[in-house]
Amino acid sequence: MLATAERGPDRAAWVDRLPGLLNGLLEEWELTREGQTVHGFTAVVVPVITRSGRPAALKVAFPDEETELEHLALTRWNGDGAVQLLRADPHRRAMLLEHLRDVSLLEAWDLEACRVVAELYGRLHVPAPAQFRRLSGAIIEPLTRLRALERNAPLPRRMVEQAISLAGDFVRDEATDGTLVHTDLHYANVLLGDRETWLAIDPKPLSGDPHFEVAPMLWNRSAELAGDLRNGIRRRFHTLVDEAGLDEDRARDWVVVRMVMNALWRLTDDRFSREIPDDDWLTLCIAVAKAVQD
Repeated sequence: MLATAERGPDRAAWVDRLPGLLNGLLEEWELTREGQTVHGFTAVVVPVITRSGRPAALKVAFPDEETELEHLALTRWNGDGAVQLLRADPHRRAMLLEHLRDVSLLEAWDLEACRVVAELYGRLHVPAPAQFRRLSGAIIEPLTRLRALERNAPLPRRMVEQAISLAGDFVRDEATDGTLVHTDLHYANVLLGDRETWLAIDPKPLSGDPHFEVAPMLWNRSAELAGDLRNGIRRRFHTLVDEAGLDEDRARDWVVVRMVMNALWRLTDDRFSREIPDDDWLTLCIAVAKAVQD
């Protein structure tokens, strides 16, 4: 968890509290550790056995805006296309989840994985409860930063202006909100289950637009498209759009907006500058946005 602690004093303090938090939950929920703890930048997951003998996973996430309503999204889906929530303590960002296998769509052929994810879209994209933050509001702050971006920034100015125009239209569009969207659905966030074959994990939920979902499936696993990035991205894009029955133009516009905003975060956020190589990430953002438009 050292990398997490280095992302700021709040995260460092959370990492310091984490052992006591986990031990308290294990005791309180009568769970027994069963296997190796795994973690990313925002959460830890402990394989456990419940008092009744059921395999499960205890997840504790860093308390930020993205994790605040994860339990509500999983409750709304109720195991339909997503990991099943067994118990939650939102105040401590703690959830007891059904056991899933350590096999993700990273092991699948990318177009096969796109078909799986497109099928999940149809199950996860349900009307969003009122508690969820709206996508139209979530993009206002990055849109403001994008409008203030210096003209000599290392991004094609035509693409920046295009993203500004599209994002402005989305902010005013009623269809931008209303559907529960995962927002981070990609290969590593779909795991093999016992109850069902493939189930989504780790949502960063919003009340949004189904077409917003496509971009993460394009920028992830980009290295394996070396030598044919443009056509590889296009194949993924059209597979997702066709299999999910999405509107191609609207999905394309959201990809452009998301990729330009990804590049913006790299240019203006110190956290991203520590984690992502400059040229590689900016080049990929531009390449994905171009590929879906060529």
